[in-house]
Amino acid sequence: MLAFFSATPKKTCIRAIKLSIFALCLIPFIRLILLGINDNLGANPIEFIERSTGFWALFILLATLSLTPVRLLTGRVWQLQLRRMLGLFMFFYACLHVSIYLWLDFSFDMNEIAKDIVQHPRILVGLAAFMLTIPLALTSSNAAIALLREKWKKLHQLIYLVAIFAVVHFLWLVKLDIREPLFFASVLAILLGIRIYFKYHQLR
Repeated sequence: MLAFFSATPKKTCIRAIKLSIFALCLIPFIRLILLGINDNLGANPIEFIERSTGFWALFILLATLSLTPVRLLTGRVWQLQLRRMLGLFMFFYACLHVSIYLWLDFSFDMNEIAKDIVQHPRILVGLAAFMLTIPLALTSSNAAIALLREKWKKLHQLIYLVAIFAVVHFLWLVKLDIREPLFFASVLAILLGIRIYFKYHQLR
């Protein structure tokens, strides 16, 4: 734990942190598998899996977006090495979330899916968020960074739009108790606010 708060952890410590976070990110997926095997997914298993995968996609997305504010506030940069792994885990859970919707909800019936999108704007916003994550995942490699150079940074600024769309999707999805989506919205507002504050002071 002391290594986590160190300004420059040793490489072995960073590897251990990465391995620990990798394992933590897999826990929700393993949990769903175990619940499914034991028939403990509740009265509506499809909805349970959709909500769970969507929740963790958004949670990991906000965790990814928190890495740069930590740098801005503390001056520490080592945590940025976690960004790619977290981003890919976010994409993994987002893929599961969308796949469950397309497959188990609608059996890939594109006509019914189109009707659902028209009837429920929250679905359109959610799918837009997912579609924007695809080019980010495809260009997450070192080769893509070297190839795109400055264009890579501009492309990956789409992550902010993804986060906004994802939070709106969550807010519109919940009908009664909106405390959880409001919490995520507040966290996103704080993370973006920190970035805007430092950007503004850099321009002064």
